[in-house]
Amino acid sequence: MKTHPHISQRKVKPNRQFFSLAKKEFFHIFRDRRTLIILLGMPIVQIIIFGFALTNEVKNSRIGVFNQAQDAHAQALINELEASRYFEVTRIFTSYSAIEEEFKKGTIKLALVLPPHFAADLKHFNKTQVQLIADASDPNVANTLINYATAVILDFQDRLTNNNTLPYTIRTETRMLYNPQLQGAYSFVPGVMAMVLMLVCTMMTAITIVREKELGTMEILLVSPVQPLKVIIAKAIPYLLLSMLNITSILLLSVFVLQVPINGSLLLLLAASTLFIITSLSLGLLISTITASQQTAMFISLTGLFLPTVMLSGFMFPIENMPLPLQVVSNLVPAKWFYIIVRTVMIKGAGLAVIWKEALVLTSMTLLLLGLSMKNFKIRLA
Repeated sequence: MKTHPHISQRKVKPNRQFFSLAKKEFFHIFRDRRTLIILLGMPIVQIIIFGFALTNEVKNSRIGVFNQAQDAHAQALINELEASRYFEVTRIFTSYSAIEEEFKKGTIKLALVLPPHFAADLKHFNKTQVQLIADASDPNVANTLINYATAVILDFQDRLTNNNTLPYTIRTETRMLYNPQLQGAYSFVPGVMAMVLMLVCTMMTAITIVREKELGTMEILLVSPVQPLKVIIAKAIPYLLLSMLNITSILLLSVFVLQVPINGSLLLLLAASTLFIITSLSLGLLISTITASQQTAMFISLTGLFLPTVMLSGFMFPIENMPLPLQVVSNLVPAKWFYIIVRTVMIKGAGLAVIWKEALVLTSMTLLLLGLSMKNFKIRLA
């Protein structure tokens, strides 16, 4: 049975127009170099800055030593601290009062005070006491340095007592799962992925549609034979593909530059990333339906999403430590669920059986955002 040529043309034409719209959007992005730099350059810059500059590790901290013992054991302990990558002995004190002066000047962050009879006390009494003084004006750094120094001292003690048996000794064996070297990049890479995709996808989608409304070309597109839904999808497709390119570049930088491995399924990670990109694009569509200018869309995208993404996604601050109302609000932030998925799949190596709840939440958010966007869109058309 032959198909009438006019009927065939009617079936093919809308699809051609749909792909023409998507192709036009691609050309528009590649012509606008600033947009292209934001889309492709910002994720690379952010992953490098966060991976190398923002880390919770404290390295090469300047410390001072007040060595009252001047014996071989005391010097060996100082050498142990000096040899670690966390400390650099920059001050040798000759009096206790000089320590606080250096803290006030900010030249040291930690001071070690060794007693006069350090080696003799160890030899005759099997114990001695040292003092660690830290600058608690920054409590997090102070706690970290105290923990580092305590670990070095305990290692030194273990070597000294290797051939001696102490009564009632409790030994603690510590094992750090998934990140034995406690590298900060293991935490920042999933967070940066969530933040970059959330901001780029949402902001760019919202701006590009609002720009069409400002220029008056949106009405021309909407009166064309292509359905309004396909017009919106055609404008979102280039950003979906470019965001997948961003995901690829972020993962390559993470593995080969920051040395963060992908322990789980790469396919599952890409699928979850695609879902989150669609969620972000849907949020951008919703913002575009309620704003009338590019400035407003950019303001809402940046200020309305950047702070919640950083503060309430669990990326920078533990959600468990927040008051209950903020914990409830954090459930509305899509980046929180994607951050959990990436950390679980990429760092812990878990599969779909562990992350299906988070994926379901993102899917529900996507459907809700798309539904609200289309409803607002139809209202505006009416």
